[in-house]
Amino acid sequence: MSDALISARDVWKVYGPNPIGAISGDPTPEALQASGHIAAVRDVSFDIPRGEMLVVMGLSGSGKSTLVRCLSRLVEITAGSVTVDGADIGALSDRELIALRREKMGMVFQNFALLPNRTVLENVAFPLEMRGQDMTSRRARAAEMVRLVGLDEREDYFPRELSGGQQQRVGIARSLAIEPDIWFLDEPFSALDPLIRRDMQDEFLRLQAMLGKPIVFITHDFDEALRLADRIAIMKDGAVEQIDTPDRIVLHPATSYIGRFTEDIDKARVVRAGSLARPLNGTVPQGSPVPADATLRDLARRLAEDPSEYLSVADGSGALIGVLARAAALDLLFGPAPALAEAAE
Repeated sequence: MSDALISARDVWKVYGPNPIGAISGDPTPEALQASGHIAAVRDVSFDIPRGEMLVVMGLSGSGKSTLVRCLSRLVEITAGSVTVDGADIGALSDRELIALRREKMGMVFQNFALLPNRTVLENVAFPLEMRGQDMTSRRARAAEMVRLVGLDEREDYFPRELSGGQQQRVGIARSLAIEPDIWFLDEPFSALDPLIRRDMQDEFLRLQAMLGKPIVFITHDFDEALRLADRIAIMKDGAVEQIDTPDRIVLHPATSYIGRFTEDIDKARVVRAGSLARPLNGTVPQGSPVPADATLRDLARRLAEDPSEYLSVADGSGALIGVLARAAALDLLFGPAPALAEAAE
């Protein structure tokens, strides 16, 4: 992928007495365990382009948090390579790596790690202080980030005076203060109650639309992944079982394991018109086109009431990109129509 900001190639992270020797011949997780090793990350390769939100998910112990730590070199990989903006981070000196993290990477984790004796503004300005930036400019930048996350009326509050959701916003503002090229978030909303979590997801989507940062977001919540992701990578036993768009993962699970993740998902809430569009082939249906990014749930009334066999589909600029077969969309929306004999019974 030519515009990739992050590239992982054949990445392994193995713990045990002889990690490099243990991965010779692409062993199974069972074979590694039998030799006294654990593969937290197993032969992972992918690219993350600029502006994409990649959500990494899996059950506890699947390797998702270790993978993100490999991408930022918070842990050293056993084999393979990770490049960030063309630089092999495994070849960087300690000083170069620290500079890369300070200048290009923003990180938000489950533990907010706010400094209790500093105000909201001072917490957000802290990484700029560590960078050596003067007080006037760092406070101005911090105030801008505090406004961005909607806490400008609380910039003089201390962490203990904030709700959990507000504390999370401070963590996000602090990570953005350094103007990172890449944003890593490890289950940042998992400690929040459902209502605050939903609000934070909304806030996060707003920020992503404004800033266009490439983001690696870890979650174990499939609904959260479907709501946030451009692509989803689902991990099992350290390996990526499938990496694809939410639509394709729901419609075309690559393995039975992925199928179990998706079997209870309301496909009409996830699948978008554009993913079902067929080529126009010179025929344009009558009537106004439906938006490519509209879900079938969004289009339910139109699909139920419009008698047309096909509906035209348009992208964000209004250009026609294909046609949507109404019958196929209705099958996903309501389930396949019963056979006539069955209906008669």
